[in-house]
This record gives sequence, C-alpha cells and structure tokens, in this order.
Amino acid sequence: MTDLSGPAVSAPAPAPRTQAGGTGLAALITAPAQALIALDYDGTLAPIVPRPTDAVPAPGAVAAMRTLAARVGTMAIVTGRPVDAVLALGGFAGDPELANLTILGQYGLQRWEAATGQTVSPPPLPGIAAVRAHLPEVLRDAPPGVTIEDKEQALVVHVRRAADPDATLAALTPALVRLAEENGLAAAPGKRVLELRPPDHDKGRALRELVVARSPRAVLVAGDDLGDLPAFELVDELRASGEIAGLTVCSDGPEAPAELRERADLVVDGPAGIVSLLRALAERMG
Repeated sequence: MTDLSGPAVSAPAPAPRTQAGGTGLAALITAPAQALIALDYDGTLAPIVPRPTDAVPAPGAVAAMRTLAARVGTMAIVTGRPVDAVLALGGFAGDPELANLTILGQYGLQRWEAATGQTVSPPPLPGIAAVRAHLPEVLRDAPPGVTIEDKEQALVVHVRRAADPDATLAALTPALVRLAEENGLAAAPGKRVLELRPPDHDKGRALRELVVARSPRAVLVAGDDLGDLPAFELVDELRASGEIAGLTVCSDGPEAPAELRERADLVVDGPAGIVSLLRALAERMG
C-alpha cells in the first residue's frame, strides 16, 4: 500500500473549545490503551471528490493512523460506504500496523475486523431491489450529471456533477423520499446526495455497538456531514453517563453543515486537519 505521508511535522494537539471536549482529550492522552478512535471516511480521512471511486485517503492519513494505532486500543472507520469500497480505496487489508482496525460499513450494517480479515454483512432488505428497479424511471427526467451509486445494502443518488447540484437535489428529493418510504426504506441527506437505505441504522447505533464490544474509557469521533450527528449525539450521551469521556471533531470545509460544526468540541480544516490532529495525538500519547 502506498501512502503519501509528507513530512512528519511536530505540532501540539489543538485545544477543544468545550470543557467536555477538553476532558475527553485529556482522557485519550492519559489512557490511550483504553481509547477508541472512530473516523468517518469521505470528507474526513479522504477529500470529497466528484467521483466516489477516486476518494483515496488524504496524504499522510494512513501513516498517521498507523502511528496512532500502535498506541490506542481500537482504531475504527465508521462510514456509509460498503466495507469493500473502503478496503480497496485505503488498502487497509493485511496492513500489520493496523491490526486493531475495525471498519463499520454502511452505517454499521457491515463489519470488518483486521484481526480476522472477514466481513460480516446481512442480506439486503427486499425494498432495496424494488428501489433499484424503479430508480431509473424516477430519475428519467433528471438533468445530466445525476448518477446512482449501488451499495448493495443501499442506493445513493449523487447530484454533485449536475450543473446546479443544490437545485437538482431539491427537485428530486420529494419523489425519492416517496420511493424510499413506499419500500420500507429511509431517505437520508448528505453532501449533494440522497441515500435510500434501511431505516434505524445510523452511525450512532454503529458506534454504540462498538463501544459495548470494546468498553473504552475515552472515545474520539470525527466526521464532516449530517450522517455523523448521531455519533456526536452518542458521545454526548456517554459523557452524560459519567463513565466515558469523549471528543467530537468536525472535519470542516465549504460543504460541512453548520449544525455539525456547532456541535463539535473541535473543528479542524478538512482531511489535512484530521491528519495533523492524529499526528499530534500520537505524539502526545508517547
């Protein structure tokens, strides 16, 4: 696997703007073996690009993950992408320096553990096949640049390459929501996408299951989109219980939703900022 690491620059870990975030950061640094680092993929580890198939990790991201993985109890990627897509883009499979990596794909529907190299994935809901069959008709009059991403467990309508992405998404959304609901699915918005997926599966649920399995004392969650809010909300809940410290991080950018930015304990400048944060954490952990 190739990783464009760039120079290893020493930098202090940025300071969270909330007291709870500061407590979470301190807990991560003082007891790294009991820490869980949970990172989104697109927009967090990898820059947002016009074609999802081109979304490779940011320069230095994999190297920073390796360094941090040697210090923390669990490294995780929690993403809406299928596990196989993340493995192919990041080259994580078989990396001996990421032996404690877990990938929760499709909002936790899929799970891959580096320790076994196996992916656990349930069969798709029947509604997925029905939506797959009807989507071309629903999108028949859509403008050029609208594409469908088939994730087997979900279907995503991308409008980023349309001439007016925001207007296109607004025009298509009512019909897509109706199609999803008629087939027992949920329509979840994202950055110039609408995803038709099984209901009641989100990153909060996925992260909760990982927390129960690993029993960390501190959790870091980093993301860049509305789909990361349920994971942020879980961190708030865990902190309120008094048993687990947490730090929420927004990977900021032009398309980052204001709500995520406002909810985060710490805001960094996109994937490059995430790389710097991971490096700084590893240095502080020693």
